[in-house]
Amino acid sequence: MICSELILNEWCAGGSRPETAVRMGGGGQLTEKGEQANGKAGGVYSWDEVRSHSSRNDQWLVIDRKVYNISQWAKRHPGGFRVIGHYAGEDATEAFTAFHPDLNFVQKFLKPLLIGELAATEPSQDRNKNATIIQDFNTLRGQVEKAGLFRASPLFFCLHLGHILLLEALAWLITWQWGTSWTMTILCSVILATSQLQAGWLQHDFGHLSVFKKSKWNHLLQKFVIGHLKGASASWWNHRHFQHHAKPNVLSKDPDVNMLSVFVLGTSQPVEFGIKKIKHMPYHRQHQYFFLVGPPLLIPVYFHIQIMHTMISRRNWVDLIWSMSFYLRYFCCYLPLYGLLGSVGLMIFVRFLESHGFVWVTQMNHLPMDIDHEKHQDWLTMQLHSTCNIEQSFFNDWFSGHLNFQIEHHLFPLMPRHNYHLVAPQVRALCEKHGIPYQMKSLWQGFADVFWSLKNSGELWLDAYLHK
Repeated sequence: MICSELILNEWCAGGSRPETAVRMGGGGQLTEKGEQANGKAGGVYSWDEVRSHSSRNDQWLVIDRKVYNISQWAKRHPGGFRVIGHYAGEDATEAFTAFHPDLNFVQKFLKPLLIGELAATEPSQDRNKNATIIQDFNTLRGQVEKAGLFRASPLFFCLHLGHILLLEALAWLITWQWGTSWTMTILCSVILATSQLQAGWLQHDFGHLSVFKKSKWNHLLQKFVIGHLKGASASWWNHRHFQHHAKPNVLSKDPDVNMLSVFVLGTSQPVEFGIKKIKHMPYHRQHQYFFLVGPPLLIPVYFHIQIMHTMISRRNWVDLIWSMSFYLRYFCCYLPLYGLLGSVGLMIFVRFLESHGFVWVTQMNHLPMDIDHEKHQDWLTMQLHSTCNIEQSFFNDWFSGHLNFQIEHHLFPLMPRHNYHLVAPQVRALCEKHGIPYQMKSLWQGFADVFWSLKNSGELWLDAYLHK
């Protein structure tokens, strides 16, 4: 569902056009019930029929009451087959609108997948989605677009990139000028970790297509920042992160709450594990061992292994080259100062520091919130139940990459981050109107809630494990 102009144009330049690929099998059987001989889709379907097509190899979804067969197209989807597959059998209208900057451009690629529409007697929303909330949120979105809040400030992002490059240069200069003593090395590490964390937030902006009007420039700058400045993969990040935005805190759909049985989260999963007598870890102690295996290891171990494995196994040579350019630059700078082992040790320590900042910032907005199985809620309700905000201040904005406005970011992922504070009062008013909790915390309360949520989930597991 995250369809970009750049990738689609690359397909066109490389051979078959996407439309041709779709007609050759991209939409599965395009002669489904009701399709007319002239090629127009004339099927009329109920929500029950749409929901019956939600398996891995048989997927339909609905956008603006039109029914699409994405069974084969999902494999060709630029944003990855998982993110679009998460909406199989559902109404994907709100997610489709949220993720695509140019809806008219994307519509032409949907046309060959069209197999019909919902019956006139069927509601526009499926399952637990509130039609009034959806209508009010669409009205708000229209007001936000009219106010120009989706337009980015080039100066803001130029200054942000500039301060990252300045930090990178400063870290090297202090060791080159004043030596590699423990004091200088620690100072260098802190500065490098800060630049890495800030570069992570910047590539996140480009990945959401929130900086440039042209998608290709967002993609190019994202590859430069996450690849050359950080040594990671844009494709890996996007395919993972888009799933998180599409279904935040939904077990089995959001990779950010897939803890590989190391932790149990929320209120449902701990009880399920306890009843099934699953004890891969002493989960009642997870709030304690979190400090040993969470912040210290996520980036330097888990993410690093996953990124390298993804790039090589999927033969993503472009991202691999960008990533290798980071390591080439890094070792050219630090090998003469620290030697091979010292340079490797410095990099690991920087990743260790960066990982702490990344984990606490990203988890304080989500981990204490509702984490459960799919509930099929409307966009506003789903995002507000799974996200919370942290109080605004100059430091909080900078330190978190404006992700202290996590609610606004999740509602409007294409919005430039410097405009979140402008739309926040309107979002809060809409939530109050519909009785949806809009949570705002201090930075320290956000950190503390990560600890307490893990502790509470662990206690739920222990009770279920012993008594159910």
